[in-house]
Amino acid sequence: MQSNEEVSLDKTAALQICESMGEITSDSLIPILQQIQDAYGYLPEEILFEVSKQTGLNANQMYGVATFYEQFHLEPRGRHTIKCCRGTACHVRGGREIISALERALDVEEGQTTDDMRFTFETVACLGTCFLAPVIMINNDYYGNVKAGKIKSILDRYE
Repeated sequence: MQSNEEVSLDKTAALQICESMGEITSDSLIPILQQIQDAYGYLPEEILFEVSKQTGLNANQMYGVATFYEQFHLEPRGRHTIKCCRGTACHVRGGREIISALERALDVEEGQTTDDMRFTFETVACLGTCFLAPVIMINNDYYGNVKAGKIKSILDRYE
């Protein structure tokens, strides 16, 4: 598999986003980053430099904002995002076993993406559904009272 640096990305979407924003100010930074991420699935370094060149926004400032806010990602992500709760209710009801089962089923660790780009696996402090503990969320779908033995059948629902 080629790394992202070996393949030049199509900058058309980034250029269109910059043009659509009209006058660019520092207040435009977060909306531009959101649109770039929507277009590319993450914030590629090459595209951030192009946006900086086109808009005059400081590339270091863009990087600072992108690394500060959890909504932004600097690496490619899977088609589906799995979030596993590690909050207190989930922890006492077997959340650690669910995390381990997901890591085994996906063959990745927390914070990683599967080689086939199907899933990105992350843990979160709380999903706000303690009454369903332990809980995982795939995209916008919640699964409560999860058992380690059910992980494979849940994952099989997502291509």
